[in-house]
Amino acid sequence: MSYPKRTALALASALAGSVVLLAAPAAHATVVDVDYQCKTPIGDKSAVSPIDIKGVKSGNAYRLTMSFQKGVSSSPVELGKGAMKPSAVIRLGGAESGQVQVSGPANAAAIPANTPIKISDLTGTYTPKKSGKVSFTAGVLTIKALGTTTTCTPGNSPKPSLELDVTAAGGAQNTSDDGGQLPKTGPLDSAMALGTLGGTVLLTGAAGVLWLTRRGQRATG
Repeated sequence: MSYPKRTALALASALAGSVVLLAAPAAHATVVDVDYQCKTPIGDKSAVSPIDIKGVKSGNAYRLTMSFQKGVSSSPVELGKGAMKPSAVIRLGGAESGQVQVSGPANAAAIPANTPIKISDLTGTYTPKKSGKVSFTAGVLTIKALGTTTTCTPGNSPKPSLELDVTAAGGAQNTSDDGGQLPKTGPLDSAMALGTLGGTVLLTGAAGVLWLTRRGQRATG
């Protein structure tokens, strides 16, 4: 294999490694048991469901998905197809406060009477307004069916199901006073900075090698 080809392959391999490092998500997710206390048309009910929240970056925003691993309520009568519509809020913490509305499709099949209602995945969009570490915690769940509304409130002060390092749209992390460098907030930030620096060094080194190669070819031509 010729020297220029070996150089190109080495550069491609190095760049691929840098891209993988830079693409590593700054996120921490866990499944959290949420003890829902529900106010239903036929009285108070309670149920515990493991909740999973995922966030996928989409442009300047994140697509949030809230998943329920167990049913949290039931109906004394059968709920026909499309009769039940769920929604919920996800509470924000850390660098941001407030909540994100998430909702899901109506039930695709009939739900028998006195059967735990399986909540479909609820989705919504979160756009960061501030930069930093943001936590996402399960909030109030609302189930509308047959003209009635059931409200389920977490009664056990659940921990966050997801944490993300985010940057506000159109902005960056606040800079420090010494030289305008970004503050170091954790090992992952350091790894990403190292990956960026490594990519720059590799590019510079490869450019120099290619330049020397081309210069040698011209000298011998």
